[in-house]
Amino acid sequence: MIDKTINTIVGHKYSPFKGAGGKAYLALSAVCFFWGTTWIASKQGVKYVPPLQMAGIRQSIGGIIYILFFLKQGTGLPKGKNWWPIIIMSFLNFMLSNGLSTWGVKYISAGLGAIIGAIVPLWIVVIGLFSKKEKAGIKSIIGLLLGFSGICVIFYEHLLDFLNPDFRFGILLSLTASLTWAFGTIYTKHQAKNFNPYFGIGLQMLISGIVMYSISASTGMYVPVATIAWQGWAAIAYLVLFGSLLSFVAYLYALQHLPTSQASIYAYINPVVAVLLGALIFSEKLTSFIIIGGAITLYGVYLVNNSYSKKKEV
Repeated sequence: MIDKTINTIVGHKYSPFKGAGGKAYLALSAVCFFWGTTWIASKQGVKYVPPLQMAGIRQSIGGIIYILFFLKQGTGLPKGKNWWPIIIMSFLNFMLSNGLSTWGVKYISAGLGAIIGAIVPLWIVVIGLFSKKEKAGIKSIIGLLLGFSGICVIFYEHLLDFLNPDFRFGILLSLTASLTWAFGTIYTKHQAKNFNPYFGIGLQMLISGIVMYSISASTGMYVPVATIAWQGWAAIAYLVLFGSLLSFVAYLYALQHLPTSQASIYAYINPVVAVLLGALIFSEKLTSFIIIGGAITLYGVYLVNNSYSKKKEV
């Protein structure tokens, strides 16, 4: 099914990439670029639409498209207790992680939000330190220390910005979003066998979209849909098409046809794309602290990922 979708996207007959491997690298390249640009689209969108409302609209539309596609393929809805993992993952992965990260870039730069989003593997190590099931190795600990040291380097030039309540709030939202994504990743790993993961994404999106939109409307962080400027709708359309649909399908395809260590390279490239485009489009500061601190952080993330991939190989 995913093969057919990718063939449609990249053009099976005229594609210069031959075989599943070539298309997998093309799919991974798309993920590396487009998931990086979603930070820019979110930054643009929250100028015109309240963050939770925008995230709610995006996830609702994306979820409906996923669900309709799989229902047409004959996929059945979960039954009974199988709904609980879907609801919990919807809460962790989309309501909290996506909703809070979208809210966060209203107050901080897209590049900074992307770098904070990239430290998810570091949080997973921290969570593992408090778990008796899996102990972190030396390389993971070094990666953890390097990763958070890099964040400290980045924040060094933002020390005065912490006097700004909005900036502090944006950092808190972004850190919480990355932490909940780590919990969601661990939970998904243990629950994925209990449901169709592709269909489950659509259900999670729709549930979270409805909840976030309802929260936005009930708390007053809402604008009438008819008054949303075209720039806001353009950002939402971009996020749905390239963030929720094409990139997700491309990532799943890359995971199926490439080693996990190669497929995970997007985590290092996404922040680079976001930082560079943020500087180019929004004139966000691109200083030596961001470049050096970002490089240290991403190298720490690389060590953590490399450590766990070696464990899986063994």
